[in-house]
Amino acid sequence: MSDLLHFSETTLQEVALLIMAIVYILRLRWLLKFKAGKERQAPTGAADTTRRRGIIYSWANVANPLAMESTRTKPFLYAQFAVFHLGVIAAIGLSFVIPYAPGILENATLVLILQICCGAACAVGVIRMFRRFGSKHMRAISSPDDYFSLMLMTVWFFFATLAVPNSTANGEGILLTYFMMTAFFLLYVPFSKISHYLYYPFTRYYLGKTMGYRGVYPLKRAPQPRG
Repeated sequence: MSDLLHFSETTLQEVALLIMAIVYILRLRWLLKFKAGKERQAPTGAADTTRRRGIIYSWANVANPLAMESTRTKPFLYAQFAVFHLGVIAAIGLSFVIPYAPGILENATLVLILQICCGAACAVGVIRMFRRFGSKHMRAISSPDDYFSLMLMTVWFFFATLAVPNSTANGEGILLTYFMMTAFFLLYVPFSKISHYLYYPFTRYYLGKTMGYRGVYPLKRAPQPRG
């Protein structure tokens, strides 16, 4: 292993993670300065619906494709969402496994699973790019950051797929590119729309608390009429 690859796998990643953590801490401090407004109405709805149940339901909403019409009527979009985010977990996890626990990758089954996750996420990224560029409605609500972030992640998934075996038999180019992109990704994410996941627990907490208080969450569905 060259000094450059060792630096890319360890020091560079650690510095990038530290900077990302500092930025996130500052953003969370700013976010927590805002207090949610108080309810101005009496509790409504069923008696068995509480704020706590509403919060838990709201947090778990992302794992329930039937909760939103967009995913309930278009399950393929939810499947894309799931595959894409599984790829994120796999690609990020790989950046820790290679430098700190490379022995894990001696398991051929695990290598195959990681490659499938990252490769499938890359394919979903390509599909999403065609959708974003091809749909006038998507273009109307897209910013330059949307395009750049999606392209960055798609290419990152591609190199993560190739980097999984952690082999330098054909040179260090693949691993160097993957770790350089990972470091850039860590630095860029806090300043991009990809950081939406930072706000998810807070927005869903306040929404669930309010909807639970009003008796809306958890949702109850009426029986469908028989045709």
